[in-house]
Amino acid sequence: MQSVDRAVTVLEILAQHGEAGVTEIARRLDVHKSTAFRLLGVLENRGLVAQVKDRGKYCLGAGMLRLAGAAAVRLDISQEGVPVCRELADELGETVNIAVMDDDAAVNIMQARGTAAVAAQNWLGRRTPLHATSSGKVLLAHAAPALREGLLGRPLHRFTERTVTGTAELRAELAAVVKRGYGVTVEELEPGLAAVAAPVRAHDGQVMAAISASGPVYRLSADRLPGLAERMVAAGAELSRRMGYGF
Repeated sequence: MQSVDRAVTVLEILAQHGEAGVTEIARRLDVHKSTAFRLLGVLENRGLVAQVKDRGKYCLGAGMLRLAGAAAVRLDISQEGVPVCRELADELGETVNIAVMDDDAAVNIMQARGTAAVAAQNWLGRRTPLHATSSGKVLLAHAAPALREGLLGRPLHRFTERTVTGTAELRAELAAVVKRGYGVTVEELEPGLAAVAAPVRAHDGQVMAAISASGPVYRLSADRLPGLAERMVAAGAELSRRMGYGF
């Protein structure tokens, strides 16, 4: 934990001063120069700091921009998603979530509950499996091929008797998600739970998130799912527009 604290302090020093040398960083950390140099080496290898050419000093690296950009995207979509989710939850009466991919899971970063879902569980902040949730299937279907194949190469956990765990079957379903524009799960994560999700695109057209509606199967019946899917696709398009897609 001490090393992590020191590494964060180094980043804060560079953010505050723009650049600093090993001697100055060692003094601020109250450590030997060799310790400061090793810390900087680790951060440099990860792209979080970079050496200023011909000056023997360090500054924040491009990796910080990547991390900051990812954080900004999540913050932006959370803010822009509030009115879309709230309107949709009020209209449908069901729980509406926005999820993003985080390594091998879908994480819900925004949630709105409808009147019919007052007793529904809280999904906010939860990591949910990509292969057993509607949002996860949307995110997985639109992921980079290498990432998708890497995830499909792992053993898939069976949560219910309806969970899709066969790689070939799941590949076919993911292809269908891309073709029809939405993902559906019925009792694949939990008995009695159904959900429909649609993609949300960033300004460059890449799928950055998924917006979903979930509820009990007796409300999200087979007769209701097609209309719900159409509504979710429209909501995904609206949120994509708010994120700059199509301009």
